Parts: sequence; structure tokens; C-alpha cells
Amino acid sequence: MSGTSFLLEKPMELLDRLEAGKRLTEQEFEELLAGWEANGLGTGSLGIPQWQAEFSEALRAKADRVRRREYGNAVYIRGLIECSNYCKNDCYYCGIRRSNRNAQRYRLTEKEILSCCQEGYELGFRTFVLQGGEDGYFTDERVTELARMIKSRWPECALTLSIGEKSREAYEAYFQAGVDRYLLRHETADGCHYRHLHPAEMSMENRMRCLWDLKEIGFQTGAGMMVGAPGQTISCLAKDLVFLQELRPEMVGIGPFLPHHDTPFAGEMAGSVELTLDLLAIVRLMLPKVLLPATTALGTAKADGRERGMRCGANVVMPNLSPSSVRSKYSLYDNKLASGSEAAEGLQMLKESMAAAGFQVVVDRGDCKGFGTGHGQ
Repeated sequence: MSGTSFLLEKPMELLDRLEAGKRLTEQEFEELLAGWEANGLGTGSLGIPQWQAEFSEALRAKADRVRRREYGNAVYIRGLIECSNYCKNDCYYCGIRRSNRNAQRYRLTEKEILSCCQEGYELGFRTFVLQGGEDGYFTDERVTELARMIKSRWPECALTLSIGEKSREAYEAYFQAGVDRYLLRHETADGCHYRHLHPAEMSMENRMRCLWDLKEIGFQTGAGMMVGAPGQTISCLAKDLVFLQELRPEMVGIGPFLPHHDTPFAGEMAGSVELTLDLLAIVRLMLPKVLLPATTALGTAKADGRERGMRCGANVVMPNLSPSSVRSKYSLYDNKLASGSEAAEGLQMLKESMAAAGFQVVVDRGDCKGFGTGHGQ
């Protein structure tokens, strides 16, 4: 290390503790991210301190070693089916928020969703992810019936839902119908920041209730957050990491905030790719067996973002299985990738890009062994 090694001593000690399975406090997570504090969390930063660059390099190398220890060079693919862009919510950062009258709305029929699954199965996908806005058309009855059909036709495949906040009874019905996993990014674990991102009728407490319900019911549960969202601070991110440490989800989705032109945050700066990569690496050390996607947002923000994510501990990619006619309509943020290796039909291209980066796309459900039900376990 250079002459800045004295600045690295405490952060490196914290990394070693994290890798050894020890828990960190909120203040200690803030210390891990201290180099980003004055620098800002967006893309307009002036450059990180030299000691932070050295720390990031060491952090990412540790995460890569842990990921290879747990999963080798395997990359797990999930077939993403964006089933509806109708949403009752009005989150200020989201392009499919209900107030966006410029959004071209659609919802897939049952037949279209099953057709997407069939195409995905033939391409080699063994996990399907049904994602959508909180669309009242997809009642609990419709969702459970659809889940039963998918699981009866492709019983060896894992089924993941990402359709928002529901009652515990609804989640229990989905689980009984055969749904294996549920993704619900918490977005932020800081109450003030939550209110900055969402309208008053939405509640962080309900979001957290949903995640604890999902864990307790037995789903492989996914949480996560945006990096560089408007109003976010290092303190917010430290709270996010403490929450993930407590919840111990089987999946964590982290991607940079990217603005959408039809939202109140249209003029805000995009989140930092480099900070996103550090957070991926921290999560891999904290939850060594976690399923950790290199998100579409990361690939959108940086051409090689997905491959770099893999080198920082990620092990999942989610190519798009939705009909090509609707992919551009599921516009959560501007310039969202949905073609080339981001598309299911570009699977060969994805395999080649991953192989060039030293990874192997595998045909496997890619289950996580799990971390218990949280609350200190």
C-alpha cells in the first residue's frame, strides 16, 4: 500500500471482520463508506481519494474470492417477464408511476405469460421472474392460478414474483401455489429518505412488514436499494446495510439510481457505478451465499457494468423474456437496456460476454441455501 495506509487501517480491519462473519454497526458501515462522503453519491463526482481507490480494489478482490469460494465461476440466469406496467403507486423516481400520463400502458395475458415461459424454457432458463407494477387486475386469485399453471408445466423451474406490497394472506397463498422466491426491494431503510422518495400514502413500515412476512413464510426473499437516489446520504446506505444484515435475504438487488424524464426527479444526477460496485462487494462479504444480480441498471449506466459487477461478487443476470413489443414500455428509468445480451434471445451473446470475463452461464435454478429468518439468526 502507499503512504495512505494509515487511512486504510480501520476500514480494512472492518472488512476482515465482515468476511469472518461478524456484524458491523451503523457507524462502522459509515466508516467503510467514508471515502464517498464528501465525494457525493452521483456520477458528477470529482474523483475519489487515493486511499478510497485502494480500499475499493481490496474490497472487490475479497468479494470476488468469496463469490468464487461459494459459487465458482457460475452465473445464474433468470428469465424476466415484465407482466404489467400499470401501477397504483406514485413513487417519485419511477417511470411507471400512476401519475405518468405519457406511459404507454400494457398488461400481458395469461397466454402471453405462459408463452414467454415456454420460450424461456426452450432457451435454457430454469427460473422465471414475473415482475410488474402493483396492478389491481392481477388479483390474488389470478396470481395463484397463474403460479399453479407455471409450476405444473415446468415443475423443475423456480418461480419468482416481484409484484409489490401485499397482505400476509396473499403471500401465504402465493407460497402455497408453488412460488419459490419473492423480490421486493426495500429501496431505503431511512424513514426521512423514504418520505423524500414516496408519497404520503406509502409507508416504510409496511414495506418492512412485507419483507419480514416473506421471510417468515419461507420464501427465498429479495430486498435491495438504489444507489445515489435523490436525498441519499452515506448514513442512509449504512442503515440499508444494517437492515440487510438483520433480514439476511437470499437475494439482494442493488443498482444505481437512473432518472426518468417523466418523474419529479427527471433532472437529478444518476447514481455512481463505482459506489454501486463497492456496495455489491460489501453485500457479498456480509452474505456470502447470497444471490446477487448484476442489474440491468448497472449495465445501462456503464457498458461493461454487468461484467464488472461479476468481478465484485455478483452471480446473477436477468435477461428479458417479455415480448419485444412491450419491452420499451416497461420504462422504469431512461434508456433501459432490453436488447442484445440483455434480451433472452441474446443468450448466446450473454454467454460469450460472460466467458470473456471469466465466468460461465449455467442452466440451473441456482437456489440459495438461505440464512434463516433474520432477527439475529
